Amino acid sequence: MDEFLSIAPSVKLGRDVKLSKFINLYGCEIGDETKIGAFVEIQKNATVGKRCKISSHTFVCEGVTIEDNVFVGHNVTFVNDTYPRSVGADGQLQTEADWKVEKTLVKKGASIGSGCTILANVTIGENAIVGAGSVVTRDVPPNRVVFGNPARIHRCIAQPMEVTK
Repeated sequence: MDEFLSIAPSVKLGRDVKLSKFINLYGCEIGDETKIGAFVEIQKNATVGKRCKISSHTFVCEGVTIEDNVFVGHNVTFVNDTYPRSVGADGQLQTEADWKVEKTLVKKGASIGSGCTILANVTIGENAIVGAGSVVTRDVPPNRVVFGNPARIHRCIAQPMEVTK
């Protein structure tokens, strides 16, 4: 492996995955023909499907599932904890045992614009488009365009893209 890649042995890479420099992957699964941009981190127990594009400076945390044919723009952040705290009631630093991963699902064909924040416990529907800079706080239905803070539905996609591969 390249000296500028940090890929743990626990990572499952599909066929023809394209990896940029300065990435950090551990305990995750990346599907066939997916492209991962520079400065991306994908944590354990996260899954990225086939033929996805994960653009630079994106953070995909534990508990995130990204299905096939999804576009994720630059500097997108996924969140897996609704009420994060550094210490418990006893004042001690929290560990993994002190919290439960909250899941996020991005369905096939969805697109997430640059600079978005995707909060925990949401599903972004098939072929949905999330506009750049949006904060997704609740589920996005399939074939909808959402944007804003918080992201709201602005229109329906009349003819969703059909992927034949």
